[in-house]
Amino acid sequence: MAIKLIALDLDGTLTNSQKVITPRTRQALMKAQEQGVILVLASGRPTLGIQALADELLIGEHGGYVLAFNGGKMTKWSDRSVVFEQILDENLVPELYEAATSHDFPILTYQGLGIASSVIDDEYVEHEAFINKLPVELYDDFLNQIVYPINKCLIVGVPERLALLEKELAKQMEGRMNIYRSSAFFLECVPMGIDKAASLQRLIDMLGIKREEVMACGDGYNDLSMIEFAGLGVAMENAAPEVKEKADYVTLSNEEDGVGVAVEKFVLI
Repeated sequence: MAIKLIALDLDGTLTNSQKVITPRTRQALMKAQEQGVILVLASGRPTLGIQALADELLIGEHGGYVLAFNGGKMTKWSDRSVVFEQILDENLVPELYEAATSHDFPILTYQGLGIASSVIDDEYVEHEAFINKLPVELYDDFLNQIVYPINKCLIVGVPERLALLEKELAKQMEGRMNIYRSSAFFLECVPMGIDKAASLQRLIDMLGIKREEVMACGDGYNDLSMIEFAGLGVAMENAAPEVKEKADYVTLSNEEDGVGVAVEKFVLI
């Protein structure tokens, strides 16, 4: 069955280590759109952090969508209309803050045109700013400075220690919030039921596209659901082992035009 929609993770998938789309991958995706394929950029990033890549690929001119916050906010890019959004229960944020600070981890959210963080002098906070090309503002009174609504919080830190907090917090928040890592050093804290697969289901139902007509590419733990959901799940060579195991196809790494290679192989006529 022909692919009608391609869902793409960004970091470690669509972009290389410099956070740019390489020429071969860009060319393949532009050709796919010219053939009528819809592009969906699905990321844990905020919408603002996805904007430049969406505009570079001209997805607004080809019926594309942005799924920000791991699918917590879905935007039709042609007119920037929000077609789905689920916000974080603000009553749960103090528990996230307590869990993060008691383990000496920074906690972040997104406010206005930037990132609000409980700590700013931290390599992982700086990496989040680099990824999104957004400024960071110190919220040293985090809980009282946040302006709601918000779509997610992010806890960042050393992978080995953060993995322990993931297990602890996932148990604490069970049935109230989804907790999972998007990378070894990023712990996503999102509304209950929010993940990339769930948002893709909402989108294809709206567009009248079948799962078998969807191709999804990713590398991280937060991409696993959409890779399993899609008719064609593609993992990057640099993907986590668990992601590769569930994929239908493993392409080259994000440094070697892995997305472009997969699109050429499975989509372009």
